[in-house]
Amino acid sequence: MSPTQQQTIHDSSRSLADQASGSVAGLRDTTDTNHGGQAMPTTEAESMNEKAVIPLPVTQDVALAATTGRYDAVRFNALKHGILSKLTVLAHEDQAEFAELLAALIEEHRPTGMTERHLVEELAAIIWRKRRVLLAEGAAINRGLRSVTQSQNDSPLLAAAPFERGLSKDGCDLPDLLTASSEEIAERQRHAELDLAATRKATAILRKGGPQAYEKARRALIQESRDWWDEQIEEEEYPATAEGLAQFIRKTLEPIGIRMEQEARLIPAIQVQTLGEGLQVHRLEKLNRYETHLDRKFERTLAMILKLKQLRGG
Repeated sequence: MSPTQQQTIHDSSRSLADQASGSVAGLRDTTDTNHGGQAMPTTEAESMNEKAVIPLPVTQDVALAATTGRYDAVRFNALKHGILSKLTVLAHEDQAEFAELLAALIEEHRPTGMTERHLVEELAAIIWRKRRVLLAEGAAINRGLRSVTQSQNDSPLLAAAPFERGLSKDGCDLPDLLTASSEEIAERQRHAELDLAATRKATAILRKGGPQAYEKARRALIQESRDWWDEQIEEEEYPATAEGLAQFIRKTLEPIGIRMEQEARLIPAIQVQTLGEGLQVHRLEKLNRYETHLDRKFERTLAMILKLKQLRGG
C-alpha cells in the first residue's frame, strides 16, 4: 500500500470518528419546541453502549445472601452502617434492643439493594418511635394519677360510689388501694366482714346484758380490736366495764369497721374511678395524632418494600 493510500484511509477514519463525536454532542444538546414555538431542552442518552448503562450497586454481602440464602452479612452491615440507626436511637436508649429489632426486620423482609435496606431500616425507626409514644403515654397517665391521688379537695373515692352512704375519704390511702392485687382485695374484704360482724356481735351481747356480758363481749371481738381496747383501758380513756366497752364500740370501733368494710368492698370501683380520672384524655391527644401519623408512615413504607420486591420479581 502506497503512502498516499495509507494517508487517505487515515483521513477517512478520522472523519468518521469526528462525525460520531459530533452526533453524540448533538444528542447532548438537542432541543425540542413546545406548542408556543419556544425551545425546550431535552435529556437524551449519550450513547447506547454498555458504558452508558449505570448498574444498581450490588454489595458483596447482598450478593452472598442471594446465592446462599443467608442474610447474616446483610444484617450485620445494616446494623453497623445504617444511616438512620445512628440517629434513631438516643444516647439514653438501648442500642442493642434496636439492633435486635432491625435484625428481625431484615430477616423477615430480606432486602436486596440499598433502597430496600433503607426502607427496612425506616420500618425499624417507625416501630422505635411508636415505642416512645407508649412510654410517653404511660408517663402522662402516671402524672395524672399522681395529681388525682394527691388532691385534697376532690377524692375519687367518693365519686366511685356516689350513692354509698357513710363513705368517707378521711384516712383512706389511695395509693395502697390502687396497688392492691385481687388476692389482697379478697383478703381485705374477708377480714373487714369478720371484724364488723364480731363488733356487732359484741354490741348485741352488751345490749342483752347479764353478769358476764362484759367478758363475753370482749371475747367476741377479734384479736386486734381486743388489743386496742386493752390499750384504751391502760391509757384510762375508758373504764373496764360493760358501759365503757359499749361506748368505745359505738364511738370508735363500729364506725371504723363500717368504713373499712365499705372500702374493701368498693376497692375495684375505686381503682377504676381513680385510673379514669388520672387518664386525662386531653393530655394524650397530641400523642394519639403522632401515633396515627406513624401508623400511616409504616403502611406506606411497607407498601413500597412489597412493591419493589414485586417489580424485581417481575
